[in-house]
Amino acid sequence: MRPTDTSDPAYFHRVVDCQWACPAHTNVPEYIRLIAQGRYTDSYMLNRESNVFPAILGRTCDRPCEPACRRTRVDGSPVAICRLKRVAADLRGEVADRLPVIPTQKNGKRIACVGAGPASLTVANDLLPLGYEVVMFEQHDKPGGLMRTNIPSFRLPEEVLEDECAVILDMGVDIRYGVKIDSLRTLLEQGFDAVFLGSGAPRGKDLELPGRADSDRIHIGIDWLESIAFGHIDTVGEHVVIIGVGNTAMDCCRSSLRLGGKDIKVMARRPREYFKASPWELEDAEEEGVEILVNHAPRRFIVADGRLVGMEFDRLEWDASARTSTTVDTVQLPCDDVILAIGQENAFPWIERDLGLDVGEWDLPVVDTVTMQSTLPGVFFGGDSAWGPKNIIWAVEHGHQAAISIHNHCMGIPVTERLPQTMNLVSQKMGLTEWSYHNDYNPSPRQRMTHVELTRRFEQLDIEVELGFSAEQTAREVQRCLNCDVQTVFNAPLCIECDACIDICPVQCLTITANGDEDDLRSRLSAPARNHEQALYVSAPLPQTARVMVKDEDLCVHCGLCAERCPTAAWDMQKFELAIPLALSPGTAMAAR
Repeated sequence: MRPTDTSDPAYFHRVVDCQWACPAHTNVPEYIRLIAQGRYTDSYMLNRESNVFPAILGRTCDRPCEPACRRTRVDGSPVAICRLKRVAADLRGEVADRLPVIPTQKNGKRIACVGAGPASLTVANDLLPLGYEVVMFEQHDKPGGLMRTNIPSFRLPEEVLEDECAVILDMGVDIRYGVKIDSLRTLLEQGFDAVFLGSGAPRGKDLELPGRADSDRIHIGIDWLESIAFGHIDTVGEHVVIIGVGNTAMDCCRSSLRLGGKDIKVMARRPREYFKASPWELEDAEEEGVEILVNHAPRRFIVADGRLVGMEFDRLEWDASARTSTTVDTVQLPCDDVILAIGQENAFPWIERDLGLDVGEWDLPVVDTVTMQSTLPGVFFGGDSAWGPKNIIWAVEHGHQAAISIHNHCMGIPVTERLPQTMNLVSQKMGLTEWSYHNDYNPSPRQRMTHVELTRRFEQLDIEVELGFSAEQTAREVQRCLNCDVQTVFNAPLCIECDACIDICPVQCLTITANGDEDDLRSRLSAPARNHEQALYVSAPLPQTARVMVKDEDLCVHCGLCAERCPTAAWDMQKFELAIPLALSPGTAMAAR
């Protein structure tokens, strides 16, 4: 194998699994260290550079970082990254003086944002400090988009949502509430320099079965949640059936309990391992008494004398891969309300088809995955409106990328022109035996979030269920982080092949051996490297024997013992910081997160 190119920031970035997995590439290890030092405001601001909404995402993120966490390879449980984000947000101090300064002299460019959800708000967050005027059109009378309408207040309190939206709106957004855009052509005729469409995926999928049109007690999940959010619905029947097992279904079933439902059943077509809902959402629902029935396919709605009285289901048996099913029997379940939470889709009846904006599969706009630009120059998409239902953190990253493209577009620069990512590597060595980071392994188990007592949860719709970590829990959880951004950096010319690093490595991730092709090398390591998704580090030829130092990045726990033991300092522990370009202002240095 060729020597590993560690000058490429992507190499070390990939090793920081949590940051790599985060769509916005938040610097997770650093913000956890800041929490450990009690620097909550610093941690919050570091978070905000990337994810913009730390308090919101600390409660609602889908947590793609956690399955990737290296700690799972040690004891099976990831660091509670998302909940630590909430700790920093809840304990932060005043941040007004640390927010970007908005220039009084504007640059003469006006940007339209459709929708006041996370993608549009992120675009505004990035462009307002550059002197842009941002006009935001929101059909409702409050900001937040689907964060407000589809996430119940017992998960995301209104004051938290209002606070983080207000930070951006107070930068100078010209927000126009109660304005529903019903024609892209008309919007374009208003002379904006660019248009960003962040209107979400506002249409829930329906279920056209016998009896569907015969009752008004059959609801579309996202519409039903929206009606609760704006106070249009405050009751539900005692017997409620929810169709679907995604996160929207979990919000619907838990909301039903708070509106008076007593017997709540969630109906799943396939076995549990195929559920789309996050494991913690399933756990919370079942803790509250929701019953989840697997292998039930809806057959028809049962309506008698104009009143919904039940639903009929086929009970299924699946093959081992859950691809083919057979019907075992048919069952009927009584219900007063049925809520359909089987997915969401885009609805763009207001985009005229003769504007030059191509629409592809599933009636989704054709959007470039890097630039967020549609086939109509100057029109950009982000969030669910671009790619269908994802989650808030994806919408934020789309907003960052769209802001870069919008800035380029307005400055006459090709939207495809992107500055590269860069990195800093700083040695953590402070003396012969001292290091500036804590590398002891802490055996503490993952901390369990404290919840409001079950007897109190249903007294009001807006009682937040999760209470956050205590100081003691926070102290234990931050110590579980393995500091994966503190990299093992090897200098081959200094190596004397004494094997000290190999002898002391607790996970056998190091091997000095003759070079070969990758499959051959993987089979000859101290511990065979079976995870091909994680790279092997291969050094330049060593000076004594021309063999190579090979390191399995999948096994390494960044303990630093190799560097502590090495007599020639061939190994060093260096903190990696990734710099990711954001929208740029003409004549300024690179803005990076």
